[in-house]
Amino acid sequence: MNFYVEAIASAILVFGGVFLLVGSIGLARLPDVYMRLHAPTKATTLGIAGVLIASCIIQSYRQESLSISELLITLFLIITAPIAANMIAKAALHHEIDPIERTKGQELIATAKERTSPPAPETEAGKETP
Repeated sequence: MNFYVEAIASAILVFGGVFLLVGSIGLARLPDVYMRLHAPTKATTLGIAGVLIASCIIQSYRQESLSISELLITLFLIITAPIAANMIAKAALHHEIDPIERTKGQELIATAKERTSPPAPETEAGKETP
């Protein structure tokens, strides 16, 4: 295998591994669910994306063609991880899990708990609203 391809793939693997390590430490050390969502979501998204891109580079070099499946997995991961974290945060708010006292922005959490869905538009019988 070409030295430069190995060097680039190794650098990206180290980059991804460092982000995965930071995300794991953040998950273990941060005190409440809202803080725990922040570190692993961003760090593991970048970490796993780095590992998958390095794998894509190595496989593309060995097969002498572009490895589409790993690119699609990376794209899917980058798109869905923040959405999943948002849904977990909404579930925590729904179950009224309070953040720790030293969390900044307590008024934002109170506002989010008070918020309700907007009312459905009223329609007359037989007429549709635009």
